[in-house]
Amino acid sequence: MSRAAGKDHAARTRKDWARILAGVRGTVTYEASLQAYTSFHIGGPAEVLVEPADVEDLCRVVAQARAEHVPVFVVGGTNVLVRDGGIRGIVVSLRQFKAIRQEPDHVLYAEGGVGMPTLIGYAIRRSLAGLEWGAGIPGTVAGCVVMNAGTRLGEMKDSVKAVRMVDPRGRVVDIPAADIPFSYRRAHLPRGIVAGVWVQLRPGDHDRIEKTVKDYLQYRKQTQPLTLPSAGCVFKNPPQDSAGRLVDAVGLKGARIGDAQVSEKHANFMVNLGHARAADVLALIKKVRAAVKKVSGVKLELELKVVGEA
Repeated sequence: MSRAAGKDHAARTRKDWARILAGVRGTVTYEASLQAYTSFHIGGPAEVLVEPADVEDLCRVVAQARAEHVPVFVVGGTNVLVRDGGIRGIVVSLRQFKAIRQEPDHVLYAEGGVGMPTLIGYAIRRSLAGLEWGAGIPGTVAGCVVMNAGTRLGEMKDSVKAVRMVDPRGRVVDIPAADIPFSYRRAHLPRGIVAGVWVQLRPGDHDRIEKTVKDYLQYRKQTQPLTLPSAGCVFKNPPQDSAGRLVDAVGLKGARIGDAQVSEKHANFMVNLGHARAADVLALIKKVRAAVKKVSGVKLELELKVVGEA
């Protein structure tokens, strides 16, 4: 954000925001804490938090924000650390985007705010296989697409048939999976907001699908700190190696700054022990990266997305 833009934002009044968000049917909250909107439970306030009622409402928010030159950021789920100063402009949450529907040929359409556990449960009840890899991933469907979320059993690109987006002009655009380049922990999508996803599944045996999900969820509970607030894996795995192994090898499993801690269960997770600040997490990341670089020569790349103002 430019200095001029920052002044412009600071000068906006409630009356200005009422004009910018005129006609929006969803929830609008000023200076809303973002702690409850991320799995880390960390982060400063949103200048304005908007929870659109539906896709039409989201289109209105995006189009009107563009007309007023107001930045829009989407928050929700894992792999995000919001800095303590929060986020200026409009922060959009897709919490009201909860619909799932079944379509022909074993396809499910899920709106962007649907949690992956919810979508997996929906598929199991209909004896549809293909999402078992996602057991234990707490993020939303939209977040899983953007990050190409995955586990050792598979990743999001294995399931996506098409993605519905709202582009920067506030228009709905549907993109086939074949037109989306996926890479490790990233989908190379055009600019915009993921409003929904079609996943291609296949018929399967209900009990077998359910057992696979339960077994893998149990494995993840044993090996990852799923009971504490975190943002999932902090670092990308280097080629032919494991970020967790590298962190463990330098003796930093359990290391702590404030209430931010390198998980004692899995060294590529950082957890919030209760009152961690983003500054604590960032300081711990710096400490871990420096130690790993010094010992192994490997420069760990962040999988975690850091956003907002210090």
